[in-house]
Amino acid sequence: MRAEIIGVGTELLLGEVVNTNAAFIARELAALGIACHNMQVVGDNPARLRAALDIALSRSDLVITTGGLGPTKDDLTKETIADALGVPLEFHQPSWDHVLNRLAARGRTPEPSHRREAMMPIGARVFPNPQGTANALAITTAKTVPQKEAASSQTVIMLPGPPREMAAVFQDEIAPCLSAQSEGTIVSHNLHFLGIGESQLEAQLPPGLLEASNPTTALYAGTGEVRIRLSARAATEQEAEDLIAPIANQLKDQFQDYLYSTDLDLQTALVQTLKEKQLTIATAESCTGGRIAAKITAVAGSSDVFGYGVVSYANSAKMEVLGVRPETLAQFGAVSEETAIEMAEGVKNLSGADIGIGVTGIAGPDGGSVTKPIGLVWVGIAGANGVAAKQLNLGRGLAEQRELIQELATTHALNLALRAARDL
Repeated sequence: MRAEIIGVGTELLLGEVVNTNAAFIARELAALGIACHNMQVVGDNPARLRAALDIALSRSDLVITTGGLGPTKDDLTKETIADALGVPLEFHQPSWDHVLNRLAARGRTPEPSHRREAMMPIGARVFPNPQGTANALAITTAKTVPQKEAASSQTVIMLPGPPREMAAVFQDEIAPCLSAQSEGTIVSHNLHFLGIGESQLEAQLPPGLLEASNPTTALYAGTGEVRIRLSARAATEQEAEDLIAPIANQLKDQFQDYLYSTDLDLQTALVQTLKEKQLTIATAESCTGGRIAAKITAVAGSSDVFGYGVVSYANSAKMEVLGVRPETLAQFGAVSEETAIEMAEGVKNLSGADIGIGVTGIAGPDGGSVTKPIGLVWVGIAGANGVAAKQLNLGRGLAEQRELIQELATTHALNLALRAARDL
């Protein structure tokens, strides 16, 4: 089964809203063993939506749309698709009851426009929306354009646009239906690397790996890191896992100096490791402005391992709160190995944590010099094995890269903390 996703909404084209729906649906389809071959985004325009639908139906067995099912005049998805497929609309009492019940639960009464949400194509399968008034629906028709090795019918599924509503109805209603129709499954795993560039990693991969069709291997460059995604299709999940395992193990061994986790982002891997080892961590940040603490506390359950973070931009805060010595600042400066180490030691002692992180640097656009350029960052780590610091040169020659420097410094600090935790 070949699937295609169409996001409907002018707000998507204007960049006002990020199309997270497409990413969610693609992941869910892959887990069901359904390959998503194409994605489109179209505004709230009937002619352009119909053109997008025609293209999708010419090459896909399953088309999933998001958005345009609400009560306002620009919600035209249902009407446009029904007209394109030659299916008239009729009043659907269960959908109207659903609208009334949802509105009543909010203490609201229906507007005349809400009746549009109860108009459904004749013969459509309707799926209740547990989070909103606009129900989802599906229309299955005979294939209009013959395709080799494809099903004899095509299905168009229309989902609400708000991500919370879309995800709920997909997981509760759509996924079970699609699961019964899919053959096999697709399993993916992601290996995360830090400290090696995408081109370097690619050059060292085993010959032919990127050209293999099952499992497939793909590289993705992120902010300061590289990810390898391994995906396999098989009749069962275990068979797919068995296809991936030898390649994953080979890559883990080959690039062990750069691998930080499998299937976990950096902060989650750190929190998980700290929990497993019953360790705690504290942060002292200058140039990162609290980003490290924010990343850690974004992970559910981080309160078990994190209880103390200090943002010490001013030298006075470094001295008065963290205990950085005045003579250290006078001799070496705020951005130095010595200051980073004393910040890490200070927050560790202050909080009683097992690991302390101290970060200080020059994020720009001002403050750089010949000896200490923009992008110079020092990360200090204090733990049971002693103290250490690493120098990072994160400048890209562009003064406006302040946010990038802060993000890269945060990523490297988290990685150093993860390695320190694993060594304890």
